[in-house]
Amino acid sequence: MALIQCHFFSDTLGLSTSMTVILPQRTRGQVGMNGVAKGDRHPTLWLLHGGSDDDTIWLRRTSIERYVSELGLAVVMPQVHLSFYSNMAYGGQYATFLMEELPMIARSFFPLSDIREDNFVAGLSMGGYGALKWALTKPDQIAAAAGLSTANFSTMKFRDSMQRAPFLRNVFGDDPQEGTENDLYHLIKQCEQVEGPLPSIYQTCGTADFLYEHNIELKQAFERSSLDFTYLEEPGTHEWGFWDKTIQDVLAWLPLKQRNA
Repeated sequence: MALIQCHFFSDTLGLSTSMTVILPQRTRGQVGMNGVAKGDRHPTLWLLHGGSDDDTIWLRRTSIERYVSELGLAVVMPQVHLSFYSNMAYGGQYATFLMEELPMIARSFFPLSDIREDNFVAGLSMGGYGALKWALTKPDQIAAAAGLSTANFSTMKFRDSMQRAPFLRNVFGDDPQEGTENDLYHLIKQCEQVEGPLPSIYQTCGTADFLYEHNIELKQAFERSSLDFTYLEEPGTHEWGFWDKTIQDVLAWLPLKQRNA
């Protein structure tokens, strides 16, 4: 595997940002790994970090590089700070950056496939929200999306308060978000009306996670829809031991075998 950390300027954000990238490599000389690369342009997993982390966190907290080594899968992990992958009320235009500018820049730097069936997105917590949001907003770009330990953050209240937490207010402002581009429930209904193929959705959460009840509400919204939806839960909390295990489940679920057979 080739591991690259790339710093670049984003016209959308008006600032420099970064992404960490894992690229497939054909090799049998690495101890404990057999590298696989299939084709000239690699299928890609866009892997999104949570609210307290950055583009390096999946490498530092899991064995993602080892897990993808035999899949021929590139992994792109962008830095978005505490933006919830949204066009912020008081901050940068991170939804536009993620869904429009980032794929263009990453594909100009690296041999990544732009075919819809080769593109997948996953993330944890805030990143899970971003992953589901991307797939539901742009079903023509994403074939499958996975949300780990996540929720519809745009409409939820914390600690039974009628006010949004300050970090959520920075993102969503003070206006209600129901029915907007930030509301996953609205996006599910909107996505169902799109002509053409729709993304497959995977959702998982630990039963002791502090977001569990919000996760169940989101699960029920997907179950009411016509989308291809897979849900799994197991004992666990909001922590990296759970995500290191469940990202392996996500990789096994991705439709890579059909594509690469």
